[in-house]
Amino acid sequence: MALTKAKKAVKIEQLTHELEGSTSAIIGTFAKLTVSQDFELRKVVRSAGGRYRVVKNKLAALASKGTKIEHALQGLKGVSSVAYTSGDPVALAKALSTWMQENAEFTFKLGIVDGQVITVEEVKQLATMPSKEQIFSKLLFLINAPAQRLVTVMNAVGRDVAVVLNQAVEQGKFAAPAAAEAPVVEVPKAEPVAVAEAPVAEAPKAEPVAAAEAPVAEAPRQNQSPRNPSKQLLL
Repeated sequence: MALTKAKKAVKIEQLTHELEGSTSAIIGTFAKLTVSQDFELRKVVRSAGGRYRVVKNKLAALASKGTKIEHALQGLKGVSSVAYTSGDPVALAKALSTWMQENAEFTFKLGIVDGQVITVEEVKQLATMPSKEQIFSKLLFLINAPAQRLVTVMNAVGRDVAVVLNQAVEQGKFAAPAAAEAPVVEVPKAEPVAVAEAPVAEAPKAEPVAAAEAPVAEAPRQNQSPRNPSKQLLL
């Protein structure tokens, strides 16, 4: 049933809105897919961070105008479907390639990554590359490897020290030894020191002072009363 212009305009606008944020896409074709296969394919694409649509070639060409995947959707022929993503194109290619291994009805037409159209062979090669997550993981490993090695070495040293200490404890190497009697140091006997007697300064002997004999005042001799008063008068 042919679409009216109004319906075509709505579908183009809707598809344009979905494609305008996409940076990569893989265009495929199929001979015949069952409903369950189609459902499983959409689920696989969503798990890779993308979306999947079966498109009409002319509508896809119009809807992709001005988008980053425009060149991959021009001039398509036959049955076409597009799986598109704004994320990792490698993850999308891996998911589709894995699903195709059990569903041979689906094949690639071409692809586009960041505006660069790629062939079917290049799409297959893209599926063998490491994803962005794997690249980031390896990059982080390379950045953190020196620190991880240092931590590993430090942990190993700690474990070794613990083992050595544990063995030493088990062998009683850390048991407190019997206290050895400290040798008694004999204090040399002090020889009696002769105390020098300080010379006693002798006080100078006081020389006897000759006592000055006080002149003895002689008492005046009393004239002896004459026995004979007559003789005294004569004298």
